[in-house]
Amino acid sequence: MKLPTWLYADHSVQDLSGREAFLSNEDLKPVEPARRLWGPWNFVAFWLADSININTWMIISGMIIGGLSWWEAWLCTWIGYTFSAVFICLSGRIGATYHISFPIVSRSSFGLFGSLWPVFNRSFMACVWYGVQAWLGGKCIVLIFRCICLSYETLPNTLPASFGTNTRDFIGFIVFWALSLIAIWFPVQKIRILFTVKSIVVPIAALIFFIWSLVKAKGLGPVIHQPGTLTGSAHGWAWMSGIMSCVSNFVTLIVNNPDYTRFATRPSAVILPQLLTIPIGFSVTCFIGIIVGSSSKVIFGEPIWNPLDLLGKFLDSQPTGGTRAGVFFIALAFALAQLGVNIAANSVSAGSDLTAILPKFLNIRRSGYICAVVGLIICPWNLLSNSSTFTTYLSAYSTFLSSVLGVMITDYYIVRKGYLKVKDLYSGSKEDAYYFTHGINWRAYVAYIVGILINIFGFADAVGIYSLIAARNMYHLNFYLGFIVSSLLYYGLCKLSPIPACGTEWPSEVIDNDEKDDNIIVLKVVPLDKEDQSTYVNIQDQETLDKVCRL
Repeated sequence: MKLPTWLYADHSVQDLSGREAFLSNEDLKPVEPARRLWGPWNFVAFWLADSININTWMIISGMIIGGLSWWEAWLCTWIGYTFSAVFICLSGRIGATYHISFPIVSRSSFGLFGSLWPVFNRSFMACVWYGVQAWLGGKCIVLIFRCICLSYETLPNTLPASFGTNTRDFIGFIVFWALSLIAIWFPVQKIRILFTVKSIVVPIAALIFFIWSLVKAKGLGPVIHQPGTLTGSAHGWAWMSGIMSCVSNFVTLIVNNPDYTRFATRPSAVILPQLLTIPIGFSVTCFIGIIVGSSSKVIFGEPIWNPLDLLGKFLDSQPTGGTRAGVFFIALAFALAQLGVNIAANSVSAGSDLTAILPKFLNIRRSGYICAVVGLIICPWNLLSNSSTFTTYLSAYSTFLSSVLGVMITDYYIVRKGYLKVKDLYSGSKEDAYYFTHGINWRAYVAYIVGILINIFGFADAVGIYSLIAARNMYHLNFYLGFIVSSLLYYGLCKLSPIPACGTEWPSEVIDNDEKDDNIIVLKVVPLDKEDQSTYVNIQDQETLDKVCRL
């Protein structure tokens, strides 16, 4: 029996049979030139917009509470986000070069069917995080409603205690969740407009919040003058933990960066904009978080690191018209910030990943709505009811993804030297390059599992199952250990058991000509066979270049 046409994600694949129908659709194929609309400034706007959010605002507070001085904690953010930017550029360049998303990139290293596990793992956690971020966005909506009507704070609760939340907060969550559905509708190449708007509105709101706090506190507050409380090895491990927290906060975006960079106008558009904007934008946001939190200690007698809690305190202490207007604008900007983060880090990621699992029936839009529904039915307020346990388990997520990233980066840059047979990434033939053993690259899975096991004792210590100081200290380096171990082991296994379709040197080097009158692109073609000589070919149009790069 033939299924209704509307069930298919892409009508062009409905007549395909077998493996091919579950390997490709319109959202998975390489992005054609007409949809490559993200230039360098779009990536600058994207990361400026993404840098100002509640998680980034508060991340430095844990370092200060843990015993570091403010300047040590701030330096940790610079180091951590610089490392993150390097990893972002490494993963993003793959997507920008071949214009393919993370699920397709992972096929080259894990195999056509072996890639399904890392893709599913990523998509499931994206759905969980979507719900959590939407709940925080709902808190912004509650503040907005309170500014409009002060009595909203005391709205009677009509929900049972077993539900886990109250009517006031649940309404805010549902409003934010429903409004987010509008953003999911638009294709990825067009939502760059959202990030451009966010990159203008949110920094202005953050600056207003910063100045407002300084004026109310009549200074920077005592936290700026507070020295660190740690010495010896504990001091050093606190530094490592602070740096690691920044990388862990970024690991999902590192893995799925090709989902965005595949829309880049050219590979060079994703390097400097990301390498510079990420550490600057995120570190400046952390600095604002420090100053505002320090000022709050002068105003209210205790440091309030959560910006939404502090805005609520402003409303409670002085509910004048000016205060309500200021809190309204800042809360609205934070709601926009949460929307951007949720779309960038979760909705699009889950959309791309779920599409790769069932491409015959799912596309990015449908998958994005599935992500939103899952984020609703998991009841994120219950997950956050015990925030320390939830945060501990989520920190282990970086361990799983670091091993995936280690295999993926080593496979592309070292083993294959940047060479991918794009056609074979969408072919289910057993003779093609990425079928490996029954569609699974066993080398990748051995390296992936060992990269996880290196941190297993540290994770056990973190959740209270097992206690060992050495394991605890190693866990402060969980991302780096997982990445390095999986990378080295994968490279060694590929040396012992070589994989097909590897270049002897970088297969092509595109040199952009900046002269406006000369549209010729020089392409250095390096053959796989070492005995053949490299040649230079002049490509005079984009269509021909695309065909050559996909050979």
